[in-house]
Amino acid sequence: MDRDISGLSLQDRERLLMQSLAHFSIPAGNDLLERTKRFHKFVGSRAEFGLWPFSRVFESPMGPRTEVSDYNGVRRSGINFSSTDYLGLSKHPRVMEAGIEALKKYGPHSAGSAVLIGNSRPTVDLEQAVADLVQMEHVLLYPTGWAAGYSSITAFVRPRDYIVMDYLSHACLQQGAFAATSQVSYFAHNDPADLAQKLSGIRAKDARNGILVVTEGLFSMDSDSPDLGALQDAARSYGATMLVDIAHDLGSMGPGGGSMLAVHGVLGKVDLVMGSFSKTFGTNGGFLATRSAEAKQFAKYFGNAHMFSTFMAPMQATMALEAIKICRSSEGDALRDRLLRVSNAIRDGFAQHGMTCLGSPSGIVPVPFNNDRVARLATRRIAEQGVFVNHVEYPAVPIGGARIRMQVMATHDENDAKEAVARIVAARNQAAEDLKAWLPDDVSHPPPDQAQ
Repeated sequence: MDRDISGLSLQDRERLLMQSLAHFSIPAGNDLLERTKRFHKFVGSRAEFGLWPFSRVFESPMGPRTEVSDYNGVRRSGINFSSTDYLGLSKHPRVMEAGIEALKKYGPHSAGSAVLIGNSRPTVDLEQAVADLVQMEHVLLYPTGWAAGYSSITAFVRPRDYIVMDYLSHACLQQGAFAATSQVSYFAHNDPADLAQKLSGIRAKDARNGILVVTEGLFSMDSDSPDLGALQDAARSYGATMLVDIAHDLGSMGPGGGSMLAVHGVLGKVDLVMGSFSKTFGTNGGFLATRSAEAKQFAKYFGNAHMFSTFMAPMQATMALEAIKICRSSEGDALRDRLLRVSNAIRDGFAQHGMTCLGSPSGIVPVPFNNDRVARLATRRIAEQGVFVNHVEYPAVPIGGARIRMQVMATHDENDAKEAVARIVAARNQAAEDLKAWLPDDVSHPPPDQAQ
């Protein structure tokens, strides 16, 4: 049982509720291991009071209802709105059977890099299936979606080149950018005019080196999408190349599951596309798609995660193949319709309580709390109420931007949505009252600029 916060002194309550990962991101001291102890103590103190919502464990099969153990080992059963299995395909009989048959035929392991002997017939066939889905002839696979994002950047960009990216781009893209070049800048979120201004400034001083523009089809923390055609036009106007991450929208959004690229009418028309099989397609792995055979060949040998990592297992590729077939069928259309019905039911439910969800309807429903302390307290109470959601705070979002992110599956129904909303609203309201009682003078505190 979690300890009661009310028994702590005001100073300890402030420390417990106001500190975040930001306070530990720049550790002090010359011993790299010794200086991790402060953070470990912080995690332990948050967990002691049920305020560490990370590193949970599924104790039963993942689905709309499941059983989860928290960081302290406390097991709870409830409604699962925390998984990225948007169409529920990881439990689809055809996907599971395809994986079982591939396991029997090929075994569990690729046993090598794709550049050496890690390829299999399923991975080769998967490349073609992805190419058909995104309407780009040349596809390169990676062992994870993270590896695809990181390596899609580091394969092409060199220190003298430039990267201009949406400042909300995924961490794998941001870390790939800074690994490739120090000349990284940001454009305002989903703003083609600001992108054009940034590109114009670069080209005014450097016409010789490359520029990579980076954005996403569907931003996972805000459930919003840019005008991808306008961004691509701006990039081409200044001789830049554009990379779009469609990890969260491919398969789950757009006509035929063609992602937000299909929604915006630019499917097959952007320069580079990367994505993941770990969301809609019920397995792991990632890809880079291009219309250029030369670009694929170059990325194969200079995108190091493809060359130096053990490759996708044949079983993983076979499951992704079967999931793509379902996504492109009439069954896929029905699943996407159901996904959006449940997503809209959640959004409408929160609206009835005066809470506005971020972005547009998708498999992601971000619910802002506008106060990081309330979000932490509410997440604990939401779990106690038997609803599993993703608590999001720094570094995934800025300080002060904490939220819960609900991830909808087509296998949910509207009763799941109604029940979850009621429990979340009750937990939010109680958390706000708790905070008033425990921190009567609560104010927002900016993150420290150095370790304390």
